[in-house]
Amino acid sequence: MRLRWLAWAALLALLTGACGGGAMMRAQGGHLSPIDDPDPDDYAGKEAVVVLEGKATYYADSLAGNHTANGDIYDPTRLTAASRDLPFGSIVRVTRRDTGRHVLVRINDRGPFRDKRRILDLSRAAAAELEMLERGVVDIRAEVLVLGDGRRRRSR
Repeated sequence: MRLRWLAWAALLALLTGACGGGAMMRAQGGHLSPIDDPDPDDYAGKEAVVVLEGKATYYADSLAGNHTANGDIYDPTRLTAASRDLPFGSIVRVTRRDTGRHVLVRINDRGPFRDKRRILDLSRAAAAELEMLERGVVDIRAEVLVLGDGRRRRSR
């Protein structure tokens, strides 16, 4: 009987985790961002306002569906990132230093906080573009192309 209960509990936990909590978060007042991912054509040839160098990591899949600091719901398929200092809405060209691969992201969250050498936490989609999913942490150059307005979403 106990084994059967444990099996049901494990199945329920698996199904709940697979959903990412997005529907529940939206029901609690969150929303997916209506802002499109940055289009590389819109920023081609644009000069950086600020250049940062350091390390980047990416969000755990378990955070999907949680609120970001600006009020959006974290969607791992979007090109977003967290920064301790850059204003929300900033557009950043992130270049992996050892391969030259790059991606444009929009800042919508705060972090990383554990290691000061880490300057950005990237969404899973952005990390995949940089081909860093296996390594987890890579050296990057972050070129801020547009400083955002820093505004948070109203519903949280």
